[in-house]
Amino acid sequence: MIRPPLTDERERKVIRFWRRGHLCDGSILVYLQWIRRFRAYCRKRQLIETDQLSLSGVDRFSRDYIGPRVRMLAASSCGVARRALHAWACALEGLGTPLPQWRAANAAPSLSPLVTEYCEFRRAHNGIADGTLQRDTETATGFLALMRQRGKTVGRATVADIDAFIHAVSTRVSRRTLADRCSSLRSFVRFLRVTGRLRRDLADTVIAPRVRLAERPPRALPWSEVRRILRSIPQPVNPGKRDFAILLLMATYGLGTAEVLNLNLDDVDWKAGILRLRRPKTGMPIELPLLSAVAKALTSYLKAERPPAPQMRRIFLRARMPYEPVTGGAVRHRIQHYARQAGISAEFLGAHAFRHSHATRQVDAGANLKVISDILGHRRVSSTSVYVRVAMKRLRAIALPVPL
Repeated sequence: MIRPPLTDERERKVIRFWRRGHLCDGSILVYLQWIRRFRAYCRKRQLIETDQLSLSGVDRFSRDYIGPRVRMLAASSCGVARRALHAWACALEGLGTPLPQWRAANAAPSLSPLVTEYCEFRRAHNGIADGTLQRDTETATGFLALMRQRGKTVGRATVADIDAFIHAVSTRVSRRTLADRCSSLRSFVRFLRVTGRLRRDLADTVIAPRVRLAERPPRALPWSEVRRILRSIPQPVNPGKRDFAILLLMATYGLGTAEVLNLNLDDVDWKAGILRLRRPKTGMPIELPLLSAVAKALTSYLKAERPPAPQMRRIFLRARMPYEPVTGGAVRHRIQHYARQAGISAEFLGAHAFRHSHATRQVDAGANLKVISDILGHRRVSSTSVYVRVAMKRLRAIALPVPL
């Protein structure tokens, strides 16, 4: 083990923190060089070190720092310095030192007064979900932009304007997405009528494309392929234990990506053997039994691989600093990576394939559709019945013989 020369107790604590996060000794040595240069830079200019530990402060340091042999830092060296000081900031925060936000949060897009009033109206009267409200806001903003292009106020909207907007949207989105946008436009037009901005109710003139419920079967994988993907995950290699636990939760309980990634440390009741989670769409809580295989996978990840981030309550975190929650896109890429390793190829392969595979397997095993529906979080049993269409064992049992 490499033992870099230490100057104070703070560095010793940070190095221990880094090693718990699986940072190699070579990177630690390089990072320490830049950290000591940064600290000397702050002392020379009489700056408070913690106040400078943000992306803007580190960029100023990179611009102002003059190395021993070169007048200006190369772009690659600036990147190393930024990563080193970001790792330093993450470790100090993990050890309880208050620091400024590393990157300033992006300002929320400004909405027009009319769209702002529409959002407040929707929240007050519809109990709308955040994702749906965002879609409705984008639709309302786009429709108002079309009206401005045509030199008209929203009070002079006609059926021709409605049709023009729907046609413009249809050129860049799928049929199902277009149907959702039409629903949002219909809601906005009703708001304009209720608030007296439109003399005529144009909601009935918003004609959406027909989308059949479950017009195609869910894209499920054979259960043997799900097991092959799980077996292909190299658990001794970071982040193998994390990825195995995530995919095992999806396959075992039919959970979606958001349900798994939103799990907090407090959601696992180890004594009672219960897994508590909340449906992202409905907000309804649900309790599931903590099966032994899942408990073992979670324990292995939490003990041996989860980064040292006590301030983060989410269970599944990124393997590298900053230790932020894993994203749904990252899970999709990891599934595709492990599927390639297992020699499995499919036209559509994402996190929902595990959910569909779980439901199909339960239907094949003869489980009650109402029970499956409750576990999956469906409001109607008809939403679960689509899995009967891909439950091969049941379909073979009811198939009629073909006369010769």
